[in-house]
Amino acid sequence: MLEQPSTHSPEASSPGAEPLTAEQAIANLTHADLSLRYYAAWWLGKYRVKDAAAVEGLITALEDESDRTELGGYPLRRNAARALGKLEDQRAVPGLVRCLACEDFYVREAAAQSLGMLGDPVCIPDLLSLLAGGVEGAHPIPGRPHLAQPYEAVMEALGMLAPQTEWTSEAIEQIQPFLQHPTERVRYSATRAMYQLTGESAYGDRLIQALSASDINLRRVALSDLGAVGYLPAAEAIFNAAAENSFKLFSLKGVLERQVIPSDSSLSPDAVRVMELMDKLL
Repeated sequence: MLEQPSTHSPEASSPGAEPLTAEQAIANLTHADLSLRYYAAWWLGKYRVKDAAAVEGLITALEDESDRTELGGYPLRRNAARALGKLEDQRAVPGLVRCLACEDFYVREAAAQSLGMLGDPVCIPDLLSLLAGGVEGAHPIPGRPHLAQPYEAVMEALGMLAPQTEWTSEAIEQIQPFLQHPTERVRYSATRAMYQLTGESAYGDRLIQALSASDINLRRVALSDLGAVGYLPAAEAIFNAAAENSFKLFSLKGVLERQVIPSDSSLSPDAVRVMELMDKLL
């Protein structure tokens, strides 16, 4: 899914600044200038600085109280949560789980996304708790451009974490009703997660149908979801989708990755076919 735009633009927060080093970025996480803290957290995630000090600094930033918007948001926490998902360090899991209870919607969203990326199933019960209200509780917040909870991010994380665990059945039970949610993007996330949880092609086929949506932004979302689950039967539909080649290539890359076995030097006919489709888009 596309990342929520922020009024704290990383690029805008350091106009004309000299290129950072990892050491400077880590040091800037505690700088008196809040914009430099925000930029440092973004930078460490962007360049995947897998340094113990970077991880520790970002975990500390998850509790930051100083960088707060007029509406009560926590921009630094958001960037720290996003960055920690990219650094592949399990030490971040407890702090990200606590962020699921943050009053800032976008902190909860970033935490759910990163927990899915980190792959530790210990957080599954906390993610499921955000779906507890069901579709009936998945309503817009007055005056805000989002729903009560980051349902898309939560369901996508559960789709990555819950398959073949003790939580699989409960995840299916809680996610399935969201297939009827009035918002297309929420339905797509539920469909994506249901395919990952069940392996049933009917859900993959639903995502293929979404490639015919009249809104190009929804077609882009469907391409992202098909790439994320690596649904091979979608390859031709992805190639022919009415969207930019960059989105189609990214989606096909996800499909291809599911067809390549690292221990096998040979390529399957399916993998070769996906590569041919990618070549035609270049």
